[in-house]
Amino acid sequence: MPELNLVMNDPKTGKSYSKKLEADLSGRKIGEKLSGSELGLRDFEFQITGGSDTAGFPMRKNIPSMVRKSALLSSGPGVKIKRKGLRVRKTVRGDTIGNITAQVNLKIIKSGKDSIEKALGIEPKPEEQPPEKMVSEEKREEPKPE
Repeated sequence: MPELNLVMNDPKTGKSYSKKLEADLSGRKIGEKLSGSELGLRDFEFQITGGSDTAGFPMRKNIPSMVRKSALLSSGPGVKIKRKGLRVRKTVRGDTIGNITAQVNLKIIKSGKDSIEKALGIEPKPEEQPPEKMVSEEKREEPKPE
């Protein structure tokens, strides 16, 4: 079984959580739904939103296979266009998870009664407040003697 790095995004909080897992998700495609029990997280439901292979090439939904292809692209994952109308040839991976897939991005669709942090065993960090600005003694305005 290949070891996958699962990156789970919680749309409610905007936070992402990572978990390494030895799971067989071969044959799954971008857009499919997964039950959390397959990943060891009961009461959760996920949707596959993307991923990348071991060389770092991103997965694209519009390429139906596991293979790596060099496609002519104008927008989307793996493409940054600076001028309007420009298209660029980029190497990308297909939409199906295989043995070469290293990372899978997931979106939480349905949450359980516990938060994802508790389910993964992550202790929530206390909210950090920014340090107060320190005003140096030189910059303090003191009344000037007249």
